[in-house]
Amino acid sequence: MGGDAFTEERSAEVVAASFAGDERLRRLLTGLVRHLHAFVREVGLTHEEWAAAVDFLTRVGRFSDDQRQEMILLSDVLGISMLVETVANRTGGGETEATVLGPFHQVESPPRELGDTIALDGRGEPCLVTGSVRDADGAGLAGATVDVWQASADGYYDVQQPGIQPERNLRGLFRTDADGGFRFRTVVPRYYPIPTDGPVGELLRATGRHPYRPAHIHFLVGADGYHPVATHLFVADSPYLDSDAVFGVKASLVREFRRVDGPDPYRTVHFDIVLRRR
Repeated sequence: MGGDAFTEERSAEVVAASFAGDERLRRLLTGLVRHLHAFVREVGLTHEEWAAAVDFLTRVGRFSDDQRQEMILLSDVLGISMLVETVANRTGGGETEATVLGPFHQVESPPRELGDTIALDGRGEPCLVTGSVRDADGAGLAGATVDVWQASADGYYDVQQPGIQPERNLRGLFRTDADGGFRFRTVVPRYYPIPTDGPVGELLRATGRHPYRPAHIHFLVGADGYHPVATHLFVADSPYLDSDAVFGVKASLVREFRRVDGPDPYRTVHFDIVLRRR
């Protein structure tokens, strides 16, 4: 046998040498193989354990559909989604921090006018959200897109309750005004469990983890000439801020939802979003 034979010590090197074609693809696959082969050796992976892993990933894929992405959910609970976001959006301290997109953004948000409500059924504690989209120098970005979506006061997204929530409930696509400002009405979101009726739920139970996410509103914000950011606005008095099931909480994204008393009491919060220039 030559020096390029497959052995336990040289397994990753031999497999990596077989890759050709696109340079970036080769780099990704080489790194993946190197870490996977090191993992197999480190834990002494058995045939039965590898078969169980293959079965698990197969079931994750089969459980996914147009309304439910179990593979994204798996990526979320393993912290991979959050790590990818963090690496891809290193801010240097000035721009708004990114967090996970989440598995419920497959539904297109309907365009709405500034000041509109996204709470189509009106159920929950009223809330006014205001904010701005700015560059690192503080200049407002007119015409920026602000895509928002959230769970209901009961802790469910519209796609989880077809026939119960109105279609496209608690979703909206806004454009900022001439000063970069935005505003919309909604209800205060509730903390909620990620779906646990599939393979990812089995994994959480097997590892003694809870499935809850703290209350938040999703934002996906973009403007011409700037990197888009997927981020959250977290409710400061929500449970699970210190144990988010998908590791998405960052201190810079937590805000007080202030109570405003009067004949029609509501809560309000302000969120300024800073984008990084391309």
